[in-house]
Amino acid sequence: MLCDVSLHFCHSVFFIGFFSQLCFTHSLQCFPLLLWKMSALQLQRSNPRFKFYMVIDLVNGSCVMMSLLNVFILQDKGLREFVANMAEPYDCTECKESLYGQKYILKEENPFCIKCYETLFSHNCEVCQKLIGCTSKDLSYKDRHWHSECFLCIKCSRSLVDRPFATKDDMLMCTDCYSNEYSAKCHACLKTIMPGSKKMEHKGNSWHENCFTCNRCQQPIGTRSFVLKDANNYCLSCYEKQFALQCVHCKKPITTGGVNYRDQPWHKECFVCIGCKQQLAGQRFTSRDDFAYCLDCFCNLFAKKCAYCTTPISGLGGSKYISFEQRQWHNSCFNCKRCCVSLVGRGFLTCKDDILCPDCGKDF
Repeated sequence: MLCDVSLHFCHSVFFIGFFSQLCFTHSLQCFPLLLWKMSALQLQRSNPRFKFYMVIDLVNGSCVMMSLLNVFILQDKGLREFVANMAEPYDCTECKESLYGQKYILKEENPFCIKCYETLFSHNCEVCQKLIGCTSKDLSYKDRHWHSECFLCIKCSRSLVDRPFATKDDMLMCTDCYSNEYSAKCHACLKTIMPGSKKMEHKGNSWHENCFTCNRCQQPIGTRSFVLKDANNYCLSCYEKQFALQCVHCKKPITTGGVNYRDQPWHKECFVCIGCKQQLAGQRFTSRDDFAYCLDCFCNLFAKKCAYCTTPISGLGGSKYISFEQRQWHNSCFNCKRCCVSLVGRGFLTCKDDILCPDCGKDF
């Protein structure tokens, strides 16, 4: 707050008597609110032949300061205290110089002369590097300061005071220059995306927020999930309706993943063993009568049983087995009943339900 302490005399002031040693000073007024209402107070010395009038400011509690070089006897107690308070010194907080008759600035209720205030608190302009004085506007942005006349676009030199602006490498630019130099162009309308406005980006392309729409329903996609197909963006709902395959089992769209079996699309979670309901995606399986089975279920339900160990013989994955007279054996189970020698690729004899090697068969 800039204040002024100066010597003023009003044309409405009349002095009567002898007062050559009395000095009057104007009150500390914060200009431009320099409004005066004048009232006269009669001060009377002990000698009644010396009378005079002094004009003081009583508006809004403003201060009237007097320097009395002679001692006056004031009859009114309140006025006596008033004059005593106004006789106190009023100095700069930093250099201690008197501020009577000087301009000064209040900072946190502490008065500073102009020189001390500018030394302690004023900033240097980013452009001209000169001090931004108390009588100049100090424009600041991110702890940087400018004179109002130095706050210009680096490209076109237009004033940026009370205008929107952008920064590039700490340089100030008006929005027009910034847009022409650096702003992205909308992939849809091909117009500049102005600084400070919302934009959407995907795979190196940019859009105005309202231009980033579904190619089918034309509604803004915003931050929702979408699918890019043939250089067009689709919201999930429209993509499923227009392009997604439908699962053979549940008849719902397949949006991600899926399994193709016998040229038919399936959800992974729908393509399961008909027996145990285990998912078959990524697993070995087989089929019977157009139904898919995991190997365990298929063997348990349809595979022949080994005549020796009675476990199923799958015959899948290139595994070998022996078949003889409606009976089957795992290769590892096709052994002589008596000596347990493998009979795979060798002659053998049968004795009721048993098989024997030729040597053991001689005894029968």
